[in-house]
Amino acid sequence: MDLGLRGRTALVTGSTSGLGLAIARVLSREHANVVITGRRAALAEQRAAELTGAIGVGLDLVEPATTAAAVTRAAGTFGAIDVLVLNAGGPPPGPAAELTGMSMAESANVLLLAQIDLVSAVLPGMRERGWGRVLAIGSSGVQQPIPGLVRSNVARAGLAAYLKTLAAEVAADGVTVNMLLPGRIDTGRVAALDADQAARRGLPAESVRARSEELIPAGRYGRPEEFADMAAFLCGDRASYTTGAQIRVDGGLISGC
Repeated sequence: MDLGLRGRTALVTGSTSGLGLAIARVLSREHANVVITGRRAALAEQRAAELTGAIGVGLDLVEPATTAAAVTRAAGTFGAIDVLVLNAGGPPPGPAAELTGMSMAESANVLLLAQIDLVSAVLPGMRERGWGRVLAIGSSGVQQPIPGLVRSNVARAGLAAYLKTLAAEVAADGVTVNMLLPGRIDTGRVAALDADQAARRGLPAESVRARSEELIPAGRYGRPEEFADMAAFLCGDRASYTTGAQIRVDGGLISGC
């Protein structure tokens, strides 16, 4: 299936590893021009060198100057940004009862405020050209809060509300805005969360994973490539009538409708 991404320019934040890297790889295979970003510019450049039609740029979501520089570099190399994939690593785990305003502010800056600023930087051009894709990588915690991940739950829910509001405002301009919700995908982040839970409970990490898999109707963790394929579809022409949506890629993990 041709997704209509040939020649489109896609900027993917947090794409030197995990889900972001998996998405960048699929977009490259679909012949998009891909801008791989991460806090370590050298690693971003290394990842980009592995792909066709890609560049690597340093971008730290808490440093506005790096965001502006990444957008400028992308436009200077490939042309205006057509596809923006918002992806950021999750904050440390912790219970709601121990949450403080200061710790929440730090997480909200990365997972909400900085991402809004990045959308604001590329959205006007998308609207003028009559085509654009904004896709945020959220979490199943947006729809079913995950115990012990209060900062992620709160910040990503805020981003979801912003994106849903935005989607209605720009749909007539040919810009779609969606959020993709991963469940237990086999990434380094999920392995670290399993290890943290295992340490707190005095259990082997393997037993924590096994218990998690029992709760997933599909009976396993997802593969990054499975998640990335759905992301690429939402970034392409074929998904032009899908906007304002939260789409789960979770093997049936979330129990609500």
